[in-house]
Amino acid sequence: MSGEKNHNIDELVNKAVKSALKAGAAIMEVYGRDDFGVETKADNSPVTVADLQAHNIIAGVLGRTGLPLLSEEGRDIPFGERKAWRLFWLVDPLDGTKEFIRRNGEFTVNVALVEDGNPLAGVVYGPAVDVLYTGIAGRGAWRLDNASGVLAAEAVSGNDTGNRREPAGGAGRTVADRGTEADRWGGGGSNRGTGTGSNLDTEGGYAWRTKGVSLPCTSKKGYGIMASRSFPDKRTMTFIGDFSKKFSDTRIVARGSSLKLCMIAEGEADIYPRFRNISEWDTAAGHAIVLASGGRVVQAARPDQQLVYNKRESTNPWFIAFRNCELLDAVREMIPPENNDK
Repeated sequence: MSGEKNHNIDELVNKAVKSALKAGAAIMEVYGRDDFGVETKADNSPVTVADLQAHNIIAGVLGRTGLPLLSEEGRDIPFGERKAWRLFWLVDPLDGTKEFIRRNGEFTVNVALVEDGNPLAGVVYGPAVDVLYTGIAGRGAWRLDNASGVLAAEAVSGNDTGNRREPAGGAGRTVADRGTEADRWGGGGSNRGTGTGSNLDTEGGYAWRTKGVSLPCTSKKGYGIMASRSFPDKRTMTFIGDFSKKFSDTRIVARGSSLKLCMIAEGEADIYPRFRNISEWDTAAGHAIVLASGGRVVQAARPDQQLVYNKRESTNPWFIAFRNCELLDAVREMIPPENNDK
């Protein structure tokens, strides 16, 4: 990977993790308020004080890497400037703003490292439940529960700092009891993940991997198909209906934000059809984690081609994320023809 010639990929992921948890702490502080300071952007999507604060924190941390950054809440950078970027950060400071406003806990901080248009590494942090997903292409993907607590404890103890060697054997597989799905993603405005990030200033270490569990980590009976919590559409629901007829042991898994892609990486779901336009920063981090876990994210109209990033327009075509190539082959005839409507 050419990005590793001048940059240590593990240290870059450390920076991304640090930025995501610090941003998550700021988001949770706003989450505890009565007024989120909601405004409407030009595209009619909502933005809150939390979005803007998270952007500023991430830009500050990642700015020290010397790599360019493209963020949903950052300045509009012309393609003429961006097209020369080989290695850059692609960020959504608060993915799932509608989930945040609804207080259902299913929002994330997304930080991706993109190289030559391909997702090289990704960090997705769910601050309301304090769960961290990381992935590096060709190296593996991991989930760390109680992330702010674990990383803060490691920083204080020094158990995972000051030693920058690659840990033997790759990812550690010990992990705290996951709890039930209802406990992890129960919503209800849970304010459990309120780590301040104050002990996350120590650089080095790989606790996001050595203390995490390798993905995929879940094996379910039948087939799980992802559905959007906030954006159900007729095309997707028709696809889910056809899929359920073809595979009788189908279960629908509903999530908000990039948690849908993380469920593919975990193995909680097997396929995620997206037949609506979506921005590059919404998918890049989750895409990297799916890829690192052994799955794929491909264009719905061209299933032999994966999503690519840093295009002239920062919009993705329709896509399908999946774990099993045979499953994709079995549903090709169900995929609707793509058009340009939203």
